Amino acid sequence: MDSPPFDVVIAGCGPTGATLAAELRLHDVRVLVLEQDTEPASFVRIVGLHVRSLELMAMRDLLDRLLEHGRQRPAGGFFAAIPKPAPPDLDSAHAYLLGIPQPVVVRLLEDHAVALGAQVRHGAAVVDFEQDDDGVTVELAGGERLRTRYLVGCDGGRSTVRKLSGIGFPGEPSRTETLMGEMAATAPPAKIAAKVREVGETHRPFWLRPFGEGVYSVVVPADGVGDRATPPTLDDFRQQLRAVAGTDFGVHSPRWLSRFGDATRLAERYRAGRVLLAGDAAHIHPPTGGQGLNLGVQDAFNLGWKLAARIRGWAPGTLLDTYEAERRPVAEAVLDNTRAQMELTSPEPGPQAVRRLLTELMDFAEVNRHLIGKITAIDIRYDFGPGPDLLGRRLRDIDVKQGRLYDRLHRGRGLLLDRTERLGTGAWSDRVDHLPDPAAALDVPAVLLRPDGHVAWIGDDQRDLDDHLARWFGSPLR
Repeated sequence: MDSPPFDVVIAGCGPTGATLAAELRLHDVRVLVLEQDTEPASFVRIVGLHVRSLELMAMRDLLDRLLEHGRQRPAGGFFAAIPKPAPPDLDSAHAYLLGIPQPVVVRLLEDHAVALGAQVRHGAAVVDFEQDDDGVTVELAGGERLRTRYLVGCDGGRSTVRKLSGIGFPGEPSRTETLMGEMAATAPPAKIAAKVREVGETHRPFWLRPFGEGVYSVVVPADGVGDRATPPTLDDFRQQLRAVAGTDFGVHSPRWLSRFGDATRLAERYRAGRVLLAGDAAHIHPPTGGQGLNLGVQDAFNLGWKLAARIRGWAPGTLLDTYEAERRPVAEAVLDNTRAQMELTSPEPGPQAVRRLLTELMDFAEVNRHLIGKITAIDIRYDFGPGPDLLGRRLRDIDVKQGRLYDRLHRGRGLLLDRTERLGTGAWSDRVDHLPDPAAALDVPAVLLRPDGHVAWIGDDQRDLDDHLARWFGSPLR
């Protein structure tokens, strides 16, 4: 049978799909990305890239490009919008939030994927597919059929790929609705800040957060406002602001307006044969804490090198299975923390009492650090078996010979960071780099890093290292 023209077709060119395409292209996988929208979104929504996503962007030499278009702010006050500063010693060289327009993120990630050789087609929607032992036949709106070895659904919470694959999406439907948007306001900033503090004592979620130049991010309860199927209007925001705060703050000139619920759902599985899910296609949750985009991008970094290894023929037998084994528990944890945060925004006396107690507890640095670690994803530890606490965690961007560690991860390969100077990657050198550096800022003899920066092995014994090279990077090169 002839080889399919594509190794992977990705449905959806949002941040998750574009990131996945780039990760696959680092390993010369033939990728086609299908995006049903013909034009970028007309609204400019500001999103936040959290610490772990910033680290991943630094690993692929993308961070400087993103920093040019965003605004940095401290990495604190995220959990249920409880205003606590971040601890000063967060374990990252990139311990901040980057606020950046979502269309800019999508454009930069798509441009990166295309520069690496990915093909992207806009105005192309997946409407059906059939899979067999050798690949997947994908049907597009209009009748065109494409052949690929794998199909990945990165097509959002209403994912066509997930529905057609028969993968269940259990969870809870929305109970509460909230309006969110960005718009200008004519009221004096001091008056806005004082009223937000006053109203925030009894109504949550509610805020007007300044972006500068008189523009605010506005969040207000949507109780009694129309139907969720109908896009909200500026008058809806004015009505709800007056109902909750007694004033509409003179809001005008909206950049974008939206409405969201607190629906929380998780795919029963992330894979059905040659079809996989990532991003919102696999999990949805309220935007509390700003974790959604980050969770999807991090899915893509986990999946990309594993799927590429399968396609290139060197993946160990169960490597692709570790995608779901590692990422689905992370999504479960995010769903749980957003459930908790939504409860803490309830105006009811019970949740408000718990909120006051948690606010006091967050004065303890360890509690604050623990909650920020959840939101920013720097607390993730994959289960690689018994070993030191660092095993399974990502390694921060430390000083190494001739620069920084993450500068050595731009190509999406594994890396042996070796303070002993007597270990080696041997027959795995085609997929794992070796950096001997006795002065590396590391308190263990050597670490083996996967392409996503997670520590897969710690030690100083070559035979043990070889066993772990085979576990993660397959049979050695003959």
